[in-house]
Amino acid sequence: MTDTLRLGRAGEDAVCKYIIDRGMKLLARNYRAAKGEIDLIACTGDTVVFIEVKSRSGLSYGTAAEAVGFHKQKTVIRTAQHFIAQHGLYESNIRFDVAEVYLAQECRINYIENAFGI
Repeated sequence: MTDTLRLGRAGEDAVCKYIIDRGMKLLARNYRAAKGEIDLIACTGDTVVFIEVKSRSGLSYGTAAEAVGFHKQKTVIRTAQHFIAQHGLYESNIRFDVAEVYLAQECRINYIENAFGI
């Protein structure tokens, strides 16, 4: 496994713990459909939450959230629509969150609710 994959996996592991500790239920991890992937899918109450996790070891490439641009947002939305259809969740509220994970000396998570929408 490459350093980049290890960093990404560590970030996803940290965010899984973060959301579960805050009462969310994890529905899926690394959900793939068509030409897209969603890192984490969770629910809280009657809301299905699609979470894009971006991990960084520093700021030399900009903030993690800056990596979730228009094209990535559209890919996540399209993949979320597939998940909703596959699981019959048409009546559910949905939300798109971004989790920035900084893994330098210690793990720091900046969790952004409603980071983007349809």
